[in-house]
Amino acid sequence: MIRGDGAEQEGETAAPFVARKTYRRRRLMDVARVLPVFGALLFAVPLMWPDPDPYPAPDSMGGMPLSRAMIYVFVVWAALILASFGFAMAVRRWAEHWTEGGDGRRGGDTD
Repeated sequence: MIRGDGAEQEGETAAPFVARKTYRRRRLMDVARVLPVFGALLFAVPLMWPDPDPYPAPDSMGGMPLSRAMIYVFVVWAALILASFGFAMAVRRWAEHWTEGGDGRRGGDTD
């Protein structure tokens, strides 16, 4: 018998890892927590860009124009929507696996 609580008796082996389902569920919860923070950081990037200089010197960088910043914001917005959709599909697939189909087949009833 394998136990993971560290209280092995003679003849028992300690499990160094948690169950696979528990591990995957925790990683999904981690992704669900990190995705909004990652999105907020991506949306904050244009705040660090320099403003365009209305009269730039010939050899200097003129800054980032507002049109490029708006394109960046909409691209990040679309990427976050796609990432959320992909995450939702992964959760659905793994949830069906965790519940062994999810169609009421749990428990062995064949009515």
